[in-house]
Amino acid sequence: MSRAEERDGGSGARAWWRALEPIHAVTYFAPESLEALRGTGLRGFWMGYFAARVAPVGAVGPAAVAAAFFNFHPAMVRRSVPDGWTFADPATVLVARRQGAARALRRLDPSVEVRSRRLVPLLGPVIERADGSGRVLFSANRALSPPDDPVEALWQACTSLREHRGDGHVAVLTAAGLDGCQALVLFALSEGLPATLFQESRGWSADEWELARARLEARGLVRADRIAPDGVELRRALEQTTDDLAAAPFLALGAREADEALASARSVARAVAEGGDIPFPNPMGLPAPGAA
Repeated sequence: MSRAEERDGGSGARAWWRALEPIHAVTYFAPESLEALRGTGLRGFWMGYFAARVAPVGAVGPAAVAAAFFNFHPAMVRRSVPDGWTFADPATVLVARRQGAARALRRLDPSVEVRSRRLVPLLGPVIERADGSGRVLFSANRALSPPDDPVEALWQACTSLREHRGDGHVAVLTAAGLDGCQALVLFALSEGLPATLFQESRGWSADEWELARARLEARGLVRADRIAPDGVELRRALEQTTDDLAAAPFLALGAREADEALASARSVARAVAEGGDIPFPNPMGLPAPGAA
């Protein structure tokens, strides 16, 4: 998909990501979600983040979390896991995360319940069609029993598809010989984003960031504080391959169903974005609505 097509809407895998990611992302930023996780006994934002996101996999340790999440400093993960499991078990966290997200979505979009009753059945075949091979976070989310509440079910469906894309993206990055910090440096330089946005949210020190940048420079991917032509091409290839891997499940929908589902998801995503809970720019790399 060209940049113009993406800006104007489009219907490819990247358009789906931009429609589904904001719905999922209320779990990180909405006050209802943060309150729900605090209510389980989890302490602090990051303990809630790590425990909630990995809860479908179970009470795993920090090494597994760092590997699955990819771009967080392992020491940052260790500050929250496994201690988080002494305050709340995964089953409790799973209930809290979906209930908090549903409360946030209902506040942000009064039409979300009606849309959910149609969207969830449309997204169901997409999730079932997706290949779970090597995709731990996606497969664990897909294996969860669908919630009875329609808005919780919508959030869970969007989360499953989001993690499907994310698992594929991690595979693409590692196949390109990038570690977590290098991937962030390359992304920040290519998008003109400040290094501090990722250092502070992912736990990398300034020295570690510079070492990662130097390794990229040795590969000819960056030059000083800007991305090199080879780095631009690598980024383009990484994103295209990620899109290609994420696209196949959506073939489960016919053209009319896909248009309906995408339009409905975009409506909810716009309401979420306009609600102001999600910051732009953000560490997820999600662009602001209407951005190219």
